[in-house]
Amino acid sequence: MALKLYGSPMSTCTSRVLTCLHEKGLDFEFVPVDLFAGEHKQPPFLAKNPFGQIPALEDDDLTIFESRAITSYVAEKFKETGYDLIRHQNLKEAALVKVWTEVESQRFHPAIAPIVFQFFVAPLQGILPDQTVIDTSLEKLGKVLDIYEAKLTSTKYLAGDFYSLADLHHLPYTYYLMKTPAASVVNERPHVKAWWEDISSRPAFKKVAEGMNFGEK
Repeated sequence: MALKLYGSPMSTCTSRVLTCLHEKGLDFEFVPVDLFAGEHKQPPFLAKNPFGQIPALEDDDLTIFESRAITSYVAEKFKETGYDLIRHQNLKEAALVKVWTEVESQRFHPAIAPIVFQFFVAPLQGILPDQTVIDTSLEKLGKVLDIYEAKLTSTKYLAGDFYSLADLHHLPYTYYLMKTPAASVVNERPHVKAWWEDISSRPAFKKVAEGMNFGEK
């Protein structure tokens, strides 16, 4: 049975998994979940993820949800296939990948997610973007990116001089951020900007970005 991914191409979490699958060069079946129709809240999908959030991955009799858990599973199970995203042959490098994937989820994501929500999700709900939320979150994100800027003066990527899952996990939210006036928080930091231009130009992500048209069915 082939891998089967349930999700929406415009979703940040789905695109994170799609990018990982493409980096590994894996065959998989993509099953669209219509968020506008509320399919993610219906029993068939809730049986895969009781929290009603995309994506979900099926691999034979195993079903996994939460995008970072899925990418970690894929990168580990298929570590000998495609690009090595976890540096599995080098214990120290592998540890640094884990450190920076944690930084993304615990530091970067909480700061950037409210900004993307205000610019893209709030309008779909008929709500005007809250500039106070945007400004507060931008301040937090700027502090995180100051640390990134310092780190990227000594290494090409976050975990070292190699692209990894740590970098990949940043792609979806930063992609949407760069479509907003808040893109300056990246552009004004030269090493962060160069890092972003590098990781976003990878063929695997460029393929995924074609479907990242938030707000369009």
